[in-house]
Amino acid sequence: MTVYLVGAGPGDPDLITVRGAELLARADVVIYDRLSVADLLRQAPPHAELVSVGKTPGGPTVPQERINELLVEHGRVHATVVRLKGGDPFVFARGGEEAAVLRDAGIDFEVVPGITSAIAAPAAAGIPVTLRYSSTAFTVITGHEDPRKSSSIDWQAVARLGGTIIILMGVGRWPAISAALQRGGLSPDTPAAAVRWGTRPEQESIRATLATLGEHRLASPSTIVVGEVAAIDVGWFEQLPLFGKRVVVTRTRAQSSALAHRLRRLGAEPVEVPTISIIEPDDGGAALEAAVARVAAYDWVVFTSPNGVERFCRRLRDARALGAVRVAAIGPGTAEALRRFNIVADLVPERHVAEGLLEAFPPPAPGATVLLARATEARDVLPDGLRDAGWSVDVVPAYRTIAPAPDADDRAAVAGADIVTFTSSSTVRNFVAAFGAEACPPIVATIGPITTATARELGLAVDIEATDYSIDGLVAALVAAR
Repeated sequence: MTVYLVGAGPGDPDLITVRGAELLARADVVIYDRLSVADLLRQAPPHAELVSVGKTPGGPTVPQERINELLVEHGRVHATVVRLKGGDPFVFARGGEEAAVLRDAGIDFEVVPGITSAIAAPAAAGIPVTLRYSSTAFTVITGHEDPRKSSSIDWQAVARLGGTIIILMGVGRWPAISAALQRGGLSPDTPAAAVRWGTRPEQESIRATLATLGEHRLASPSTIVVGEVAAIDVGWFEQLPLFGKRVVVTRTRAQSSALAHRLRRLGAEPVEVPTISIIEPDDGGAALEAAVARVAAYDWVVFTSPNGVERFCRRLRDARALGAVRVAAIGPGTAEALRRFNIVADLVPERHVAEGLLEAFPPPAPGATVLLARATEARDVLPDGLRDAGWSVDVVPAYRTIAPAPDADDRAAVAGADIVTFTSSSTVRNFVAAFGAEACPPIVATIGPITTATARELGLAVDIEATDYSIDGLVAALVAAR
């Protein structure tokens, strides 16, 4: 039984360390604070107990004494307890105190460092905290202590140190800090910058001077940088093509991560509001089980989605059971799902729709058979077209899709979004049924013409349609239309 004090990093969930992500993925309990990113919590296993101890300025707070008690209580009964803390647990955080409490209680613990916003936020704003030959040192200081009162910080001495001064948690006391630094000898014209929500899609950067930064609207959480480097702007993050866009992802929770990751790397804020859940077909999978058992008797097996691949291959003993059977995938996403089971598709059409697969499918030999494993609700274009071409086709339901009920958080997320993405007709139908067409964000993007047709039938105006009917194609279309 171990308690892990894990640094969550500066905000971007991809900036957690490999060790931190590994522990989070097997945690029994996650005790997290306000600055931990919600997307990180989704990396915890479904059974994990999530305990919020967030400290909100001016709002309800969990006393540190109670947090210490929770760590001890859970540390005594659970194998893996993750204390997820924003930034680094030992940089202006209470990680040192928590470690001491665990030590005194005789509970094993480990500290997993995190990337501090003191370095990451300026970097995301294009501000290097050091420069060779000019700014050769940096000082990180908490702004939590009031310079007008008795303090352990000698701000005038800090001003004389030279180099770069980085102030965390200093927005509320910035006027007094600025005055103290000027009293210490820093020129009012010294460059100064504030970076709010550094590394996140809502990042905001303000560049000014020591005397004028306070004239701007500053807000927490911000990292303040004072020194010559604050005038430098080698920005890259805020120049990403989708920076700041809130994009609704309507795929299933299990599938949404791939699209969300691509969006985040382009500067967008993915808002995961799944409109589909995948469940067993009405027969509990009996027909699929029987089809898998006799799969070697078919000439072709056809898959029209990664979900169908997943359901089918989980029942397959291994790839050798296919024997001489050839395999078709409707598109690259489905082909990639097959590769994860060490199966390479023999056919992937250029047009990633049923009509494209029909065009690419070979003519049958006498008595040739096809097994089509797909969703219960799928269109009949593919099986009907194959039969018209002379194939004998067995259609087996691999899964059903249902619409999860949205909650108040989902509705608020949709209301504040800029773009909604639809990756299938089911996502469109379920979204409109759950939220109404009038609740759609200003821009609607679809993965291809079939999904577009469904959207228009339901009264939605489609602004962006992918020409390559895949997740990569949808992302490329969003970038091209920005």
